[in-house]
This record gives sequence, C-alpha cells and structure tokens, in this order.
Amino acid sequence: MAYSEEMHTSISDFQMPNEEQVHLAAESLRLLSDPTRMKILWALLQGESSVACLAELVGATPTTVSQHLAKLRLAGLVKGRREGTFVYYSAADVHVRRLLDEALFHADHADRDLPDHPSTDISVHETQPVAGA
Repeated sequence: MAYSEEMHTSISDFQMPNEEQVHLAAESLRLLSDPTRMKILWALLQGESSVACLAELVGATPTTVSQHLAKLRLAGLVKGRREGTFVYYSAADVHVRRLLDEALFHADHADRDLPDHPSTDISVHETQPVAGA
C-alpha cells in the first residue's frame, strides 16, 4: 500500500472525487447502460419531444418509454415541460450530451478498432451545446 500512496502523492494536484460525486456519476452511467434509454436521450438531444413521438422513434411502447423517462427524470438527465395535458421532455443539460457523445464515440472506436486520440487533444469530440440547456 505504501507504494501506491507514494505514487499518488507525487502528483501535486491529484484529488479523488468525494463519495457523493462518485455515487451520482455511477447512477447516471448505470441509467445510460440501457440501449432504449440511450436512444431516448439521443432523440431528446435533437429537441423536445412527447412520449408518443419518442416511442415511435425508439421502437418501444409509450408505457415503456414513460417508465424510462421517469427514471431518467429522477436522475436529473431529462426534464419535462407540461402543456395542458401533455408533457414534453428534453435533455437536462449539456453534460448529458457530452456523456452520450463520449459513450458513442468510444463505442465507435472500439467497434472499428480505431486508435486513441492524443491525450493533449481534448477538442477531438467537441459538441455544440444542447438547445435550451
């Protein structure tokens, strides 16, 4: 153990995330691990949508989409706007886009066996902010 402690103390700005940050990040990633939820989020990143429209886009029943949206809303990944009897959903913020973009870019690199990017090039997968976020 002493070796690993020394290794990290030699990095001047090394800091572990706190437990709450780790818990919340893990929960967000757990929710993103479902293909239907990823499709729902991708559709919402393109713009606001209703349950019925999302159901058609992702090939699921409105009931299933509604259940997924409830979980995503509780995790803070989507937000809803009520208009009369309808609720229109959208991605919560630009962080949702970045999470999904990076997951999909990583999958593309793994699928096509593409090389990693230089660690100094953080602009490789820059995205535009989510409209309304």
